[in-house]
Amino acid sequence: MTNNAPSETPTKLSTEQANSMKINIRIRNEVVTATLIDSKTTQDFISLLPLTLTLKDYANTEKVSDLPRRLSTEDAPPGSDPAVGDIAYYAPWGNLAMYYNDFGYSNGLVILGKIDGDIEALTVPGSVEVMIELRSQ
Repeated sequence: MTNNAPSETPTKLSTEQANSMKINIRIRNEVVTATLIDSKTTQDFISLLPLTLTLKDYANTEKVSDLPRRLSTEDAPPGSDPAVGDIAYYAPWGNLAMYYNDFGYSNGLVILGKIDGDIEALTVPGSVEVMIELRSQ
């Protein structure tokens, strides 16, 4: 018998994936780490790094920024329900989103990973410049 139930959470990672898919997000004088999931969209995102972006507040829920180009959504789910701390790609607009408040299901939203630990650095009002880079092993 096959169990077709979805996995516990879309951002659950194996230890092997977690070790090879870490990024640093530099926000002002703080460095926040995040763990990315292994997907074609995430691999395409990694190919853009290092990347400096200005994250703008959107709907008092997330920080968003346009990316230099659109990412592949091959094999991506039709949508996702992001949680606090999730990093996602919103395909319809071609932007990156980092959630600091909970939000509902959105078509075209592809979860890339999750911020490890505290997301307080994202809760600053207005825009904030960040530098995203692969974390060295």
